[in-house]
Amino acid sequence: QVHLVDTGGGLVQAGGSLKLSCTASIPTSSDVTTAWFRQTLEIEREFVAAIRSGTWYADSVKGRFAISRDNAGNTVYLKMNNLKPEDTAVYYCAAGSLAGDLRWPSSYASWGQGTLVTVSS
Repeated sequence: QVHLVDTGGGLVQAGGSLKLSCTASIPTSSDVTTAWFRQTLEIEREFVAAIRSGTWYADSVKGRFAISRDNAGNTVYLKMNNLKPEDTAVYYCAAGSLAGDLRWPSSYASWGQGTLVTVSS
């Protein structure tokens, strides 16, 4: 099971940008999906974006967030632009060879520890 470390959270004003990083302990193979989820006190872990052979996004972040991967396959990034206060959450990266829908947290075997993103209005 791969170990994930997610970093890059912080405090930013509305309209600003942040870039999150998810670094894996070993390079991930092409059949592994890496995703970002976010969680608040009010909302259970919700899907944000995923990458494997292609990329997928939640409707709420489409056009503002971009997920990408470095050539070595160790790190996946989430570039977040035009941030809104409703994007405030703890962001988690996750990885797994999916047995279910990529939008389901239960589809992923490995999780990072989470990084807090706070967007002020």
